[in-house]
Formats: sequence, C-alpha cells, structure tokens
Amino acid sequence: MVTDKIKELQDLQARAADLQKTIETERQQELAALPGKYGFDSAEAFIKAVRVATAPKGKKRGRKAKAAPAGKRTRTKITPELKEKVVAAVQAGKTGAAIAAEFGISLPSVQNIKKEAGLVKARGSDAAPAAAAAPTES
Repeated sequence: MVTDKIKELQDLQARAADLQKTIETERQQELAALPGKYGFDSAEAFIKAVRVATAPKGKKRGRKAKAAPAGKRTRTKITPELKEKVVAAVQAGKTGAAIAAEFGISLPSVQNIKKEAGLVKARGSDAAPAAAAAPTES
C-alpha cells in the first residue's frame, strides 16, 4: 500500500539524516586531528603550510602576479632575427597563416613584416594597368 511506502520513505529519510550527522561529526574530528597528525602546533600554522605548499610556483613575494585573462596571450617581441625568419618563410612559399602559427605571431604582424621587406604589392598597382589596357566598347 501507499501508506506502507510512505512510512518506508520516512524511515529512509530519517536514516539518511542520521548518517549525514554521523559523517559530519567524523569529518570534524578528522579535520581537527590533521594539524597534530602532520606535526603542527596549531590549525593556523597548518593552514599557512598548506597555502605555501599549494601556491603557484615562481610567484614573487609581496606582489600579486596578474593573471592574463582567458584567451589572451602575451605579446611576442618582433626582433630583427624573427623578421628574417618570417621573410625566409614567405620566400619559401608558406602562407601567412602558417607563418603566424609557426612563429607565434599574429597574421597582421606577418603582413607588416612582409610590407616592410617589400614583399607586398601596393594596392591598385596591378588593377590600374589592367583597366587601362582593356579595350572599351562604345
């Protein structure tokens, strides 16, 4: 019957509540014993040791390191050596996107290096002569 199932459910809920209280009590006892288990005199000393142990490596003291926002990279320094490598890659026939990925720079940076090296045609330089040479019908 339904009433039997309701009573069974209430009994199970009561047992679950008792089990939860027991777990919380045991957890508190185990947590309270942790500092002594690892040789610390106080919980504060233990907590400080845990913080030091879990701190990011290489962190400077006294100053918080700024974390880069997710998805953002730090800027790559465009050196003369890097420019030479990019020019060589362009002359080898690689695409701008492949060069950017290979050297960790942006595609606009690749284009700027190509432009600086004289490897990019000026806009309209091909289009103007072709238009002038094309016959017009009247």
